[in-house]
Amino acid sequence: MSTASTAASSSATTTVPDLTLVMQGLRVTTLDGTEILHGVDLQLRRGEILGLVGESGSGKTTAGLACLGHFRAGLRYHSGEITLYSRDTDDLSSDAASREAAGSGVVVTQLGDEDLRALRGSRIAYIPQDPALSLNPAIRVGEQIREVLDVHGFGANAQERAARVRQVLEDVGLPSTDEYQRRWPHELSGGQQQRIGIAMAFAMTPDVLILDEPTTGLDVSTQSHVLDTIRTMTSLHHVASLYITHDLAMVAELADRVAVMLRGDLVEEGPVGQVLAAPEHPYTRKLLEAVPDLAGRKQLTQTGQLDVVPEADSGSVVVVEAGGGAVSAEPETQAPLLVVRDLKKFYGGNTVLEGVNFQLEPGQSTMVLGESGSGKTTLSRCVAGLIDDYQGSVTLRGRELAASTRKRTNDDRQAIQYVFQSPYSSLNPRRSIGQSLSVPLEMSGKLPARQRRAVVEEALDSVRLGRSFYDRRPGDLSGGERQRAAVARALVNAPDVLVCDEITSALDVSVQASIIALLNQLRAERGLALLFVTHNITLARHIADHIVVLNQGVIVDSGPVDQVLEAPTHDYTRRLLADVPTL
Repeated sequence: MSTASTAASSSATTTVPDLTLVMQGLRVTTLDGTEILHGVDLQLRRGEILGLVGESGSGKTTAGLACLGHFRAGLRYHSGEITLYSRDTDDLSSDAASREAAGSGVVVTQLGDEDLRALRGSRIAYIPQDPALSLNPAIRVGEQIREVLDVHGFGANAQERAARVRQVLEDVGLPSTDEYQRRWPHELSGGQQQRIGIAMAFAMTPDVLILDEPTTGLDVSTQSHVLDTIRTMTSLHHVASLYITHDLAMVAELADRVAVMLRGDLVEEGPVGQVLAAPEHPYTRKLLEAVPDLAGRKQLTQTGQLDVVPEADSGSVVVVEAGGGAVSAEPETQAPLLVVRDLKKFYGGNTVLEGVNFQLEPGQSTMVLGESGSGKTTLSRCVAGLIDDYQGSVTLRGRELAASTRKRTNDDRQAIQYVFQSPYSSLNPRRSIGQSLSVPLEMSGKLPARQRRAVVEEALDSVRLGRSFYDRRPGDLSGGERQRAAVARALVNAPDVLVCDEITSALDVSVQASIIALLNQLRAERGLALLFVTHNITLARHIADHIVVLNQGVIVDSGPVDQVLEAPTHDYTRRLLADVPTL
């Protein structure tokens, strides 16, 4: 457990120089009184990054937002204290400033609305998960940074604020030119958008920075640049950073200390090397076991939310290391199942795909790797017929498919099914799970209505959800359960090829392990072929037989998993591998 309680009590009268924020005994409840956080203790120090890890629902984000005095709808503060110690008090109202000047720090949980507004963005800054949603699409990026300075009254005049905008852009490694500042958010890549978010957070040189999964959707190269930026800015400005994540490998690369949360409790805390190398709590050990490794030595065995009861794992499904070919079914015929030949796609004058060629056999899994903008999703959507103006051919069992799903036959549409990235937006919230899974059967028209429920229930069983989920709605399900339901919907028509577009990118490591286990079992049982699009290279040996590496629409490396990972032929592949965070 944390030693924050001792530190907090001793610092009540004497402020430790580098102690910046102390959370002591924080309890948060729902409106009906159900406790969500059970007396959490944390401490943040200047120039240090604390990684806060745990599965969805563990309370990580609730604790992080509490540092800003914010509690999400349906939650409320119950008891405990969050105390902020600062290098200056100019940006607080007179009441709050006088309390801090007395040496006791500012108790965030006791501040009124006016003081909290002054605190947020100036003293404690927040960077959310989605870089696109954190920026206003109708305001140019330079103006968005300047707006933070205007709101908090930075500097004596507009010239000082303009100089600060240029400085903070340079600090995060972006151009500070007027031309760049005039760009709209949609004109930037995901990594650039996230750096703008970091620039906004650091504009007022805050004391504390709360980062809530800021690199979840980014490819490994962009992720590496963003992590370097966070590390540099934390050190340069002597900020205390709280990095909320489910990615333990990233914590190993970035953090100084790590705290592990489980169902509202802090179960372990300490230096990152100590906790990750020799974890004391069973839950921490199970989290580490669920982290995929590039070498593929692990067997990912989790089937859902981690249980902290040792050996209580009766429902687990072992993931066979697919890189060795153990899962792949033998081809049923001499002709390949799916062939993509000389595929090209242009958007205006931009080439997105240029002469892409590969093939899939029954039961085979091919991983498509590449940075954001490499053409991965465009390729997968062309294969599925969701983009219809490509050049080249997609052939199924020796027969060329029409470019558009509308022009493909029912059998063609059923043979290639697509699972989208977001588990939260891929299901209709107004339909029950059973109704959503019945739609593909209704569209195919092959089964009478009275027989559809049995097929849907069988699909729910196959993804380890169970028939009781038929009448539940997406809002009742966790992210991992929703993703399983999305896979089940793709399976109801017994496809030959499943196209998976970043389907594990937003999932906890344990839920990710369960999805990988599920897909491998389906490959073994049904001979299902996978086109697995991802930026997570560490999954390669756990899910794929072959790898295709895309760079600016061109395949620069391809071949069996071991060959590509151990002897890459292109510098781009070598750079991707070098950027992979590891434990």
